[in-house]
Amino acid sequence: MDVNSLKIEEIVKQVLQEIKSDPAAGELKKTAGAIPKTGRAALLSQLEHFDIKEYQIPELGDDDILVKVEGCGICGTDAHEFKRDPFGLIPVVLGHEGTGEVVKIGKNVTKDSAGKPLTVGDKVVSCMIFKDNPDITMFDLNKQNVGGADVYGLLPDDEIHLNGWFADYIVIRGGSTVFNVSDLDLDSRILIEPCAVLIHAVERAKTTGILRFNSRVVVQGCGPIGLICIAVLRTMGIENIVAVDGEQKRLDFAREMGAENSVNFKEYKGIEALAKGVEDAFGGHLADFAFQCTGSPAGHANIYKFIRNGGGLCELGFFINGGDATINPHFDICAKEITTVGSWVYTLRDYATTFDFLKRAKGIGLPMEKLITHKYPLNRINEGFATNLKMEGLKIAVINE
Repeated sequence: MDVNSLKIEEIVKQVLQEIKSDPAAGELKKTAGAIPKTGRAALLSQLEHFDIKEYQIPELGDDDILVKVEGCGICGTDAHEFKRDPFGLIPVVLGHEGTGEVVKIGKNVTKDSAGKPLTVGDKVVSCMIFKDNPDITMFDLNKQNVGGADVYGLLPDDEIHLNGWFADYIVIRGGSTVFNVSDLDLDSRILIEPCAVLIHAVERAKTTGILRFNSRVVVQGCGPIGLICIAVLRTMGIENIVAVDGEQKRLDFAREMGAENSVNFKEYKGIEALAKGVEDAFGGHLADFAFQCTGSPAGHANIYKFIRNGGGLCELGFFINGGDATINPHFDICAKEITTVGSWVYTLRDYATTFDFLKRAKGIGLPMEKLITHKYPLNRINEGFATNLKMEGLKIAVINE
C-alpha cells in the first residue's frame, strides 16, 4: 500500500468519525438538496379571502417529515370554511386533499403507515394525526372511521403555520398517517382523499348484503363525490347505474364515468314524477340500492322514493350540518323495510385501498383525470375558490409548479 492510499484511508476514517459524533451531519443524508428558510402559505385571514404569507420553515423533530407541496384539491369542506367559517378556524391554512415530495425526514422515520419504505424523494399523501386516539390503526378490526382525528388543513394556526396543503411546504408531524404513493401520477394523488370517502361508502353499503354485481343502483348528485361513487361502483363490476342531477354537463360526464342512464330532475315536476323518471330509466324497476351524495336535505327526503321495497340506502352527502330532512318513517322506511347506512370519511384501510382503486379505474379506461377541471397557482387561490363557489367546474386544484 503506498503513502497516498494510507492518506485516503485516514481521511475516510476521520469523516466517518465526525458523522458519528455529529448527529446533524448524519441528518444531512436525509435531506433533499438545499431547502429555503421560508415558504409561502395561503392563510384564510377573513371570510372569502386568503393572504399569501411567508413563514419560517421550522426545525423538524426526529419523527417529523417536511414535504414540498405539489398540489391540493379544493374540497367542499374547504369551500364551506372559506365562505362561512362553520368550524371557527379563521385564521387557518386550509387544504387536506394534498400531495407532495418528501424533502427532509426525521431520523426515526423509515416507513409509511402501511409499512412501505419511506425516504427523501418519495411522493406522499397524509391527512390524519392520531396522537390523541391510538385505537385508530391500520389494522383496526372494528373499522373505526377517522372522523375523530385531527386533519391537516383544518388545524388551528400555531407556531408551525405550515399545517395545510395550500402552501409551498407542509410539516407532517410525528403521530400522523403518511403513505408512499410514488407509483401514482400527480392528478391521481390529488384525488386520493375524495376517492377514499367513496371507497368507505361502498364498503359501508356492502354491509347491508343488498349491493351486488347485478344490483340496480341510483346515484343522486353528480358533483365530484357522486361521480367518483359511480366510478367505484363501475370498477366493482356494477353496470346498471342511473345518475340523477340537475346539470346536464354533469350527467353527461356521469355516463363517461360508467353510469348506464341518467335523469335530469329539472325535467320533472314533483317527486312522484321524478321517481317515475328513475323507474323508467331502470326499465320499469325502482333501484335496489341508492347513494345520496348531494348534501341537500331535500335530496335526502326524495331518495327513498327511488328505492324498491327491501332495498338499501347509503347517505354520504352531509359533511357539515346541512339542516333537517322531512321524511315519513312509515312510508319511507318501515313499510318498504329500507336498510340504511351512513358513511363518514374513511378508515385507514379504506385509504390504502384507494390506491388500488385508482389503478383499476385507469386500467378499465375511466377518465378520472377529467374530474380535475381547473388548476390555479398558489398566488391565485382566491380565484380558484371563487370558481368552486360558482360551480363552474368539478374538482378545482391548486398546483405548485
